[in-house]
Amino acid sequence: MTEQKREAVRTYRDLTAWQKAFDLCADVYHATKRFPRSEVYGLAGQMQRAAVSIPSNIAEGFGRRTTPDFLRSLYIAYGSICEIQTQALLATKLCYLSDKEADRLLQSIGDTERLTKALIRALERKLSSGSST
Repeated sequence: MTEQKREAVRTYRDLTAWQKAFDLCADVYHATKRFPRSEVYGLAGQMQRAAVSIPSNIAEGFGRRTTPDFLRSLYIAYGSICEIQTQALLATKLCYLSDKEADRLLQSIGDTERLTKALIRALERKLSSGSST
């Protein structure tokens, strides 16, 4: 049984998916600090917005208090995960990220993706079993 299941989830901050997404967001901000100045409103800004969107949508969905609303927000968060992954790959190709930075960031994105997918699957199972709150 996971730690999350053993302890009651009282707020969105208790969700492992939110915690990992929050850490990813900070990682993206640190990584984009070193991007060329010309990218402040370009790729760096877009990566920051996508990264902020992930934990924000998880938190918003949790706050809506119904499973369908939570799922809708998680799907949006998942879309932002795909977006940030694409942007990180582009930043690597443009040599804005070192291979080491890119590997670390892509690992963090992958971890966030897996946790978010697991949460989506759990809520989809809950919905299909007839419990929508």
